[in-house]
Amino acid sequence: MSADAAESVNYGSYLALRELLELQRPRSDNPDELLFIVVHQSSELWFKSILHELDLLIDSLSSRQPEFALFRVERINALMRIVSAQLAALETLPPQHFAQFRGYLGTSSGSQSVQFRAIEAVSGLREPHFIQVLKEHGEIPPLVSSALERPTLQELFLALLREQGTSLAELYTGRKPTVLFFLAEALLEYEQQFGLWRFRHVQLVERVLGPLTGGTGGTLGAKYLSRTVDQKFFPELWSVRSGFYGAPAREA
Repeated sequence: MSADAAESVNYGSYLALRELLELQRPRSDNPDELLFIVVHQSSELWFKSILHELDLLIDSLSSRQPEFALFRVERINALMRIVSAQLAALETLPPQHFAQFRGYLGTSSGSQSVQFRAIEAVSGLREPHFIQVLKEHGEIPPLVSSALERPTLQELFLALLREQGTSLAELYTGRKPTVLFFLAEALLEYEQQFGLWRFRHVQLVERVLGPLTGGTGGTLGAKYLSRTVDQKFFPELWSVRSGFYGAPAREA
């Protein structure tokens, strides 16, 4: 880029603020609808960033660079904390206010978020129920389909361990923690952060809709969301802990 071209760029043009700030289009007269839109749009922007970091994490794991992988997971964890924290804004939405503009959402539902589903797939969800939910919305989107064709994060991490000549159990019984141990713990923290987001989302839906009200787009609302809290990306990382308390740890 030439110096003249760089000088012509300012804060607003670099961030495309005019276009960005025109994307919030409330359909009702309720003033709280703007907040609802902003939180969901910003979540999608953070999802985009998380997917970008997950791609870089996969590259680091595939190229056997645990130090760079650890850096990426720590950044992903920071992004997950942001996504979870912004739900606090929607916790200020009274149910009677949401009821006034909920009908304007049509068939839209958070379960239709392609980026969120891609994050789940990249991270490791492969359960039949997950695939069934994807197919309920028609053909699986290319972004999600391509994610399902890639190795899971757990598979890549365990392959890295094998190449380093160690097992998951040995990683936790070694006398001196290694970068692989800290990477394992960071991956588990990622799962925890994701689980906390799920739990907080369930609590939010119950707070605004009630525990028995169906979700938008024909979903089961909080009843369905509560079932997803226990989904695991890294069952081996959870299982290895049992070996310290008398139960056999499962090895890959």
